[in-house]
Amino acid sequence: QLQLVESGGGLVQLGGSLTLSCAASGFTLGYYAIGWFRQAPGKEREGVGCFSTDQGSIIHINSVKDRFTVSADKVKNTVYLQMNSLKPEDTAVYYCAVGPYQGCSGPSPVLYRSWGQGTQVTVSS
Repeated sequence: QLQLVESGGGLVQLGGSLTLSCAASGFTLGYYAIGWFRQAPGKEREGVGCFSTDQGSIIHINSVKDRFTVSADKVKNTVYLQMNSLKPEDTAVYYCAVGPYQGCSGPSPVLYRSWGQGTQVTVSS
């Protein structure tokens, strides 16, 4: 069974940093891509980034490309989302999910599965 568990969210001040973790079980990283998504209240879930062994780290949202980085530790079977220079507009529930292929499939959540429970990120001004 493919399972993902997010952790590392919390309350941070404007300009702060936070690292989210996505611990995977039931498979080994490299079999499938892992996507990061976020959803703010009243907004659609959007793709933040993706990690795959073939493509490495990809950030989909232009406004965070210079601030967020996706990485992975295959030994720990964990994918990370490093978030720097956080802004209030980054406030959202952040999720990770398993992609349908070995490579990243883009920012759409369609076809992703085994969603984690999400971790809340709140950025105060």
